Amino acid sequence: MKPIRHSQAAFTGLCLLLTGCGHAPNIDIIGSFFPVWMLCLAIAIALSFVVRVFLVRLKMESEVGPLALFYPCSVIFFTSLMWLIFFR
Repeated sequence: MKPIRHSQAAFTGLCLLLTGCGHAPNIDIIGSFFPVWMLCLAIAIALSFVVRVFLVRLKMESEVGPLALFYPCSVIFFTSLMWLIFFR
């Protein structure tokens, strides 16, 4: 058996690492491509604001724990949920 040259091993490793770059998760908005995560994040921030309004109207905002932790977690939750539902 011939020993594998370093250049062949590097090329093979590079090909294996770049297989995930075949499709960029972008969407077309008015002729410009935006990353999908930006759209998910913007909608998630709006949904978290709706959750806050809902909790304030029901006078339950004091029941959710530390607000500085709750609202960023709700943004992350909504962002991940939308990514999984619509783009995976």
